[in-house]
Amino acid sequence: MLRLGLNIAAGLPAGHAHNVVDDLVARTRAAAAAGLPTAWLPQGYAHDTLTSLAAIAREVPGIELGASVVVVQPRHPRVLAAQAQTVQAASHGRLTLGLGVSHPGLLEVYGIPFAQPVEALRDHLDVLLPILDGKAVPGATGVGSDAASTTVPGAVPRVPVLLGALGPRMLRLAGERTDGTITFLAGPRTIGEHVVPLLGRAAAAAGRPRPRVVAGLPVAVTSSPDRVRAQVARENEALAALPSYRTALDRDGFDDAGAMVIAGDEDLVAADLSRYAGLGVTDALISLVGEPAERQRTLQLLGHLAADHRTVPSGAPPP
Repeated sequence: MLRLGLNIAAGLPAGHAHNVVDDLVARTRAAAAAGLPTAWLPQGYAHDTLTSLAAIAREVPGIELGASVVVVQPRHPRVLAAQAQTVQAASHGRLTLGLGVSHPGLLEVYGIPFAQPVEALRDHLDVLLPILDGKAVPGATGVGSDAASTTVPGAVPRVPVLLGALGPRMLRLAGERTDGTITFLAGPRTIGEHVVPLLGRAAAAAGRPRPRVVAGLPVAVTSSPDRVRAQVARENEALAALPSYRTALDRDGFDDAGAMVIAGDEDLVAADLSRYAGLGVTDALISLVGEPAERQRTLQLLGHLAADHRTVPSGAPPP
């Protein structure tokens, strides 16, 4: 079954424009009220995702809360482990932690050069994962290095970890050591012929269960798909030029991010989402796009799909 989750940073009308946390709470309530199982929140340069999710957790029960994704280089892994476990306690076990390494030209604002991203993330996991598993970090000594010092009461079950991964080495790392991946600007060919096979083989070789594949998808129920695609292309022009995303778009034969959009009437959107499930995607991380009325219409459809399980992967053909 394809889980339908909502990117609460995009598409829904602001409920409290004067306060970003109140706004995110309102957006999460809308996702939960529609019946969606997951609310996803990316990390930008302004609000802090994990702090926001802790606040949301106390206001909106039941819904899974996903960080999609937190950049690791500016945060020490012990600090990030403490943050993640605190959110897990605040949410009573509803956090999924997505991690990434940003991109050249974007990371440098923190005063950190973009260098050896796979190694940086591997080193981060070497410290973070044992703490999340309730263990001491191998080789760590001194005050605060034992497992008891890093355990947060109530942070159960263990926080699942996903990696923002598109390149072969990052996908192998995700499969070998984490619970799966979160993609962005990756279309059906990239996911079906590149992401899912590489990730799955790495997980199987490491003796890990089938990984979670969370595909970021812009979606609009609309009678004007060309207009929506042009809007998405304009809004994502700079991101689409970044090397990892440009490689994925080229693999899919897409000129721009607008070609990623799933757009059309209710039946077409439902069918296209179902086809992604047939490629091995486990979760759709949906950004509502288009005009406000179109976004509300899309949210209504997603609620119906989540309720009646129309997005069934079995036997679905690829797009």
